Amino acid sequence: MHLLRQMRQLNGLQGLRQALRQVSTAPTKPATLQYERDPQPLFTDTETQKLLQSMTQLHLDRVFRKRTVPDNSSETKFMSAEQLESEFRHMVEQAQHTLRMPPIVEIKKDVERVITKDPALKDFASTKFVFTDITFGRRQSERKVVVRETDGTLSYASLDTTKRMNQLYFPLEGRQTFTPRMFALEELMAKCLEEHKYEFVLDRLLVQYEPHEPEFHNISARVFEHLNESKQFDLLRSTRHFGPMAFFYAWHRCIDDLLYDMIRRDYLPNAVELIALSYKIHKVPVEYQATLAKLNELQPTPVESALAQLRAGMRPEEQQGIEEEIHTAIGKTEQDFAADEISLKFIEQYIASEHALKKVQLELAVQTFKEVNQEKLQLFQGLRKAHGVQAS
Repeated sequence: MHLLRQMRQLNGLQGLRQALRQVSTAPTKPATLQYERDPQPLFTDTETQKLLQSMTQLHLDRVFRKRTVPDNSSETKFMSAEQLESEFRHMVEQAQHTLRMPPIVEIKKDVERVITKDPALKDFASTKFVFTDITFGRRQSERKVVVRETDGTLSYASLDTTKRMNQLYFPLEGRQTFTPRMFALEELMAKCLEEHKYEFVLDRLLVQYEPHEPEFHNISARVFEHLNESKQFDLLRSTRHFGPMAFFYAWHRCIDDLLYDMIRRDYLPNAVELIALSYKIHKVPVEYQATLAKLNELQPTPVESALAQLRAGMRPEEQQGIEEEIHTAIGKTEQDFAADEISLKFIEQYIASEHALKKVQLELAVQTFKEVNQEKLQLFQGLRKAHGVQAS
């Protein structure tokens, strides 16, 4: 009886392994939008990267928020003013490193590359031989993997075989040799998207797949498409995925929902940058460099804003000047209102053009912003006048 029970358990485990094996090869649901040509030259362009980094925003409280990790402890130190300033700069550099965007490249095609054919080695063995370069210190993309077929043909290994051999000899932490269930089972993938776990899915995607793999393109496109439907763009702001998301929308001419979100959240300079990126990708004959230059003169860089935020947090409230108190109360400076005026003109030109697809929603968002911003401006001017602060 005991032997019979063990046999049943063994058969059940074998059936489970077979089911998992079938699941691991199950195709994922294809995305609607795909890159029709190589996006890498445009994505890695210096101007494009600058626009995407500015749109991502450098919010330190989001970058360094608590996560589910083994060690979430904090450390207390006594520092001088010079040491504190150095620590602030190191923190901002670390945040910039964390926000580095994954590359967007075209899907690499698996092409058979024969090195030589040796008929004399035909049927020498009944199995293939795989030879892997395991030289220490090389990047995985530089390692050569070749296969000797049973008919004597020596050729470079396929992309899948190369990836498996690299993972075997130089395993990457978190990467599995089979497709994770969240990517293989459609119901699990759909559940993650419905629960708006976009950053979790994209982080897991970066660990499991290389940017040139079809699965990477398909799943990331599905996430961005679902985000465009749910309008939860702020969940990816100040993460390394916001830039690729904005680039994806600009490439496929569907920036209006993200543009509406930026206007609603009072991120007008980011809205201008998004429109400029779309013009750049599709070579629209609109002069946007002059507008961006004016905005750059009026506003600090993301690094400067982050450092100013850190320094302000360490300064006692009684040491703040009248200008800083007004800025804190209103949430804007005189330069911010000037930047809003420049941005609104550029945004309204886009809405009036043929490139805007959701004109009514965007017009309503702009009108609402104007009314709220006008009230803030009147309050700002009234506070300055009451405290005897002259306009610069």
